Amino acid sequence: MYLGIEIGGTKLQLGVGLADGTSPAALKRCEVDPLHGAAGILEEIERQASALLQKFDVQGIGIGFGGPVDAQTGVTLKSHQIAGWENVGLKAWCERILERPTRVGNDCDVAALAEAQFGAGRGARTVFYVTVGTGVGGGLVIDGELHGAERPAVAEIGHLRPGLQCDRDDQTVESLASGWGIAAAARERFTDEIIHSLDRLRDAETEQERRERLEFAQMENAEYLSDLWQRCGYDLTSLTAKDIAQAAEAGNATAREILDHATEALGWAIAQVITITAADVVVIGGGVAQLGEPMFFAPLRKQVARYGFAPLQGHYRIEPAALEELVVVHGALAIAVEA
Repeated sequence: MYLGIEIGGTKLQLGVGLADGTSPAALKRCEVDPLHGAAGILEEIERQASALLQKFDVQGIGIGFGGPVDAQTGVTLKSHQIAGWENVGLKAWCERILERPTRVGNDCDVAALAEAQFGAGRGARTVFYVTVGTGVGGGLVIDGELHGAERPAVAEIGHLRPGLQCDRDDQTVESLASGWGIAAAARERFTDEIIHSLDRLRDAETEQERRERLEFAQMENAEYLSDLWQRCGYDLTSLTAKDIAQAAEAGNATAREILDHATEALGWAIAQVITITAADVVVIGGGVAQLGEPMFFAPLRKQVARYGFAPLQGHYRIEPAALEELVVVHGALAIAVEA
């Protein structure tokens, strides 16, 4: 058996299994506390993994790390969410502490491998995996092998500048299509004036307040902004992509416009990848993909077709990920075989 470890920005998962896509024989999930940094995560890995190694005959360890890594040496280069991961010899640490051969890869890369071998891309020659959640990442598998896995970064679709969709120099596909990017786009619609009006009009009692309510109601998109304001409990910092999708599904035109802009940017990027790689299957996972067919996949497919190379139409498919929350664990188990 093998041990697969996922080191993410918000969670740590350890699973013992056969590296064949079947459910792990044992699984441990832990919350990550960013305040404890990399050192805190390594302490938790040592504690949880040691207990699992006592119960199971583990031959090797695979790790999917949430950030760029040098897969040749097993050194993490950095994490965008957790401090302390700069130039950490994760492979060497694991082999010294846990005494098992270890292989380390980027989490999106190993997730791509898992979906290609065991999930929605099974049987396809070229599989491009995209995760759309807190960030946007990607991985490319050709003939069952990770493409460019020896490099610190490859297939990082979230860092593309979305062509003619760019309004600012700092815009990327990730800044437009990720969960936080969608929520940020909604928050930008709320000027200080609008927030002030919404805040005061919640409990309008005086004649002046009622007049202000009437004036606000005549503003463009007032009804839709008020709906979003209520859905996040009058706290814009709590507004999520899920809130926006639910509002769009209920007929909120502003929310629908925000989602359409996100799927357009992502669809443009995926179309470029398909044009270059002739991918047979594009598998999409992550929290934003959980918005479902009408709110996410249907408009995304439309945008990919719009921006894609016409001769390739009908030669690819776009599918939701099949392995869900365990996709990185399954991918880590897969690379553990080669440790």
